[in-house]
Amino acid sequence: MPDSRTSSSSPATTRPRLDGRVALVTGGGTGIGRAAALAFAREGARVVVAGRRAAPLDETVRAITERGGEAFAMAIDVGSADGVRALVDATIVRYGALHAAFNNAGTEGTFAPIVEQTEADFDHVIATNLKGTWLSIKYEMEAMLAHGGGAIVNTSSWLAKGALAGSSTYSASKGALDALVRAVALEGGPHGIRINNVNPGIIDTPMARRFGDDEMFRPFAAFTPARRIGTPEDVADAAVWLCSDEARFVTGESLLVDGGYTIGGMR
Repeated sequence: MPDSRTSSSSPATTRPRLDGRVALVTGGGTGIGRAAALAFAREGARVVVAGRRAAPLDETVRAITERGGEAFAMAIDVGSADGVRALVDATIVRYGALHAAFNNAGTEGTFAPIVEQTEADFDHVIATNLKGTWLSIKYEMEAMLAHGGGAIVNTSSWLAKGALAGSSTYSASKGALDALVRAVALEGGPHGIRINNVNPGIIDTPMARRFGDDEMFRPFAAFTPARRIGTPEDVADAAVWLCSDEARFVTGESLLVDGGYTIGGMR
């Protein structure tokens, strides 16, 4: 039988998966975003990192350049159309194209019963998690349409598929991303643009640490089939894969990266 494998899947290929490409990472100063920026750089991409605070972004850039990579940082608010447009424009001016984007910027907001939350609580979360991602996709796709296509990944959450009391606003913002990515995949596909989500489970990040310490994580790990909580690198590697040619026939999907927690986790 003829060998139907393409050259891109050959085990002899050692070239970095994103060699020569340009990747944009929002929320790139800490946690999953920082791990993703480092992973994109390790795979050969020139990386643009963005977020609200300049200091952690600069630390990410320093870590990339110390490893021989190329990167620059830009502090923006993803909830601002002007800010996101300026970020994408700066990427094109600096590197000439945009091939991959990981829209990871987000906020947990207030976890409390809905009757204890305010309209301001809701607006804050939606402005970053949903509007900010929508704006990022919009301007990234405009750039990709002008340069022959690309791949976009957004950070959703296991809470888009599961449930946790007190998470109504956060869950709504992430559930909307799962619907958003399906619609945009239909628009981008004919133009060579793929778009997917990663849906992290319980991940050991600075954001998660604001809710508790190792003791808090133990029951979550116990109810996860993999018997541990996730690391930022677990999610970062999934994002890199989705942006690589290895995932060339994957679009419109929301990929759980949770060690099985959502199907068998604590409720």
